[in-house]
Amino acid sequence: MKTIRLLLVLALLSPLFQSCAELMSIATQVTQTPAASNPLSGNEVIEGLKTALLVGTDTSVSMTSRINGFYKDEAIKILLPPEAQKIYENKDKAIFKATGLDKKLEDAVLALNRAAEDASKEAAPIFKSAITGMSFSDGWAILKGTNPAAANQPVGFDSTAATGYLRSTTYAQLSAAFSPKVNTSLDKKLVGNYSPNQIWNTLTSSYNTVAKNSLGMIEPVKTTDLGTYVTEKALDGLFHKVALQEKEIRRDPLKWAKTAVGNILQRVFGKS
Repeated sequence: MKTIRLLLVLALLSPLFQSCAELMSIATQVTQTPAASNPLSGNEVIEGLKTALLVGTDTSVSMTSRINGFYKDEAIKILLPPEAQKIYENKDKAIFKATGLDKKLEDAVLALNRAAEDASKEAAPIFKSAITGMSFSDGWAILKGTNPAAANQPVGFDSTAATGYLRSTTYAQLSAAFSPKVNTSLDKKLVGNYSPNQIWNTLTSSYNTVAKNSLGMIEPVKTTDLGTYVTEKALDGLFHKVALQEKEIRRDPLKWAKTAVGNILQRVFGKS
């Protein structure tokens, strides 16, 4: 079992190895030792990878789709669109303070994040389909730190190759699934008794009313397509979480397997 565990550690590739050739050389030596009575097959290694990725993506979806999954996570929190920068620049002016602009700004931020959280659960079946349908050759490329679906391959080992592969192969489908869900969410009453669209429209219209009466001293803001903006930001946040999960798997696959999924992966990683 120690041999099996060592093989999987090698297969899931700590970036400490300098090259794929070095890694495969060590793996070959391990499987050819007398103690290697029941080495893992290539198919078992790839199935182990798929199982790990399935749990990792499920964890990412679970984290982002819960309440405050986006809003309370500074790494992926969705801020207002660039058009709102003018509002931030002028929010401390006395004329805006009287309208409670600060509160409206934060309500709008909260609303956009609620829409992303509401839509994130749509990713789970799409990730599952991509992972279970992964070919043997693609799986081995990912284990070696290469995204087989990338047009331009980075130099050296890529510790987020699986995330890159999923982004390359699922982004269009995820965007198509997220977009209607996000647009529906933007019309839901997710913050108090108001929808994100209502909050955003109230914010911009209140600001523009004052701006238009400022005799040109304050520039109005333009409206934006919130659906497209939130969809893109939600997917960026989701893939950020998937990348973190992948790095954890590669950093310590045995520990991760036992703490995250218990017996599901012990058949592959071996019993302690």
